[in-house]
Amino acid sequence: MKTITVLGASGFVGSAVVRALARRPVRVRAVARRRFTPPPGRAEITAVAADLTDRASLAGAVAGSDAIVHLLLGDGGWRGAEGAERVNVGVLRDLVEIVGGGDGPPPVVVFAGSTSQVGVPPREPLDGTEPDHPATPYDVQKLEAEHLLKKATADGLVRGISLRLPTIFGETAAEGANHDRGVVSTMARRALEGLPLTIWGDGTVRRDLVHVDDVASAFTAALDHPDSLAGRHWLIGAGRGDRLGEVFRLVAKEVSAHTGKNPVEVSCVEPPSHAPETDFRSITIDSTPFRAVTGWRPEISLPEGVRRTVAALPSSAQGKVHT
Repeated sequence: MKTITVLGASGFVGSAVVRALARRPVRVRAVARRRFTPPPGRAEITAVAADLTDRASLAGAVAGSDAIVHLLLGDGGWRGAEGAERVNVGVLRDLVEIVGGGDGPPPVVVFAGSTSQVGVPPREPLDGTEPDHPATPYDVQKLEAEHLLKKATADGLVRGISLRLPTIFGETAAEGANHDRGVVSTMARRALEGLPLTIWGDGTVRRDLVHVDDVASAFTAALDHPDSLAGRHWLIGAGRGDRLGEVFRLVAKEVSAHTGKNPVEVSCVEPPSHAPETDFRSITIDSTPFRAVTGWRPEISLPEGVRRTVAALPSSAQGKVHT
């Protein structure tokens, strides 16, 4: 029975990946900074609480793993800028040094990258062949970690796969897991409080929105095809390019149906002067290369995903949105 270790298992994406793996006859080691309740299923799941920025703790967490899913996210937050670099780059560097060079086949490492690593999108759709010019410290760090993983794969230490993820949305079912902080859930929370939804610009900017359960299935698909995917980065996306104005109006409509109240107002406003250029450039993803290898495709439509997100919020993530 294979042992699959999920690093960042209580995160928004991590908890969905653990939930997907729970349906399989595997051993899952769900590692997070704090404890959470794993879902039931066919898998043998062990929850491990560990600070993975500590090398010894990381080594203990991944010992004996056939595959490792790296879903740690450092965005500044409670750790600050230096801590973010340690999470986004340092842990991956330690990981390949710890697990590389052992007996048997190199372990599979599936890393969560971001489609934003490309920087200002040079074209639509993106397919992963574009040159990268990351525009934020976060994307610079993600790209550095991805390069480390590719080099470790070329050196035969691991079989590394980077999945560059799009804008993710959806609900969280796992007890103790982190909730979505993205644009769809943020707007749904505002609408549930009766607050208007405002869009920077004219609402025509597009984002490639993929439900978190479909993202989780992309990770399990990658785990099923390691040798065909190793050594490269792969873009994950729905390929629709949803206009944010239409997305916000859909959120308002679904919240209205859920609460029985009139839909909140959706309006366009002038963006602040400090807004980065990437906020005003549309992104659509062509994930044909990944789909051709794995057979993966997103199953959850935008309306269904928004409906599920809205329905889950009152019971699992109700709270004030600070404006």
